[in-house]
Amino acid sequence: MAGGFGAGKTTFVGAVSEIDPLRTEALMTTASVGVDRAEAVPGKFATTVAMDFGRLTLADDLVLYVFGTPGQHRFWFMWDDLVCGAVAAIVLVDTRRLADSFASIDFFESRGLPFLVAINQFQDTHQHGPEQVREALKIPPAVEVVTCDARSPESTKHTLIAAAEHALAEHHAPRTRKA
Repeated sequence: MAGGFGAGKTTFVGAVSEIDPLRTEALMTTASVGVDRAEAVPGKFATTVAMDFGRLTLADDLVLYVFGTPGQHRFWFMWDDLVCGAVAAIVLVDTRRLADSFASIDFFESRGLPFLVAINQFQDTHQHGPEQVREALKIPPAVEVVTCDARSPESTKHTLIAAAEHALAEHHAPRTRKA
């Protein structure tokens, strides 16, 4: 899972994981002033510096590992390692800062990894619908756009199911040859 700084990735992993998630967070310092837009996320004092990791057992012989990427540009070197072996991805979007989502979308598109866009429904903010976000981010029709609440275990599970179903549909979709 990827998304902009403060989009809710750490919260999402924590909500869906059956184990205490592994978090690699560090306190934000003055070194981030002018680099991270901390003012856009009031009350945020820590940030992910490597990854978030959670686990969800689907069956006795089937386990889903959930990785959350760091949101800041200076930590993007981790992304290729985190998506190695991934079946699908989620771009978690904060509609207050839509532009922060473009890098994540571009990353997954360039890797050919099936992904969906999940609009995190933050409390006390204006709610934008999937079609509004699709249009604003220029998301192709083949990419699913859903809403979720990163704080809710049920909502995050539904989002993961949607991502898996999207990846399965992409896998079975007929391929077109490029000339």
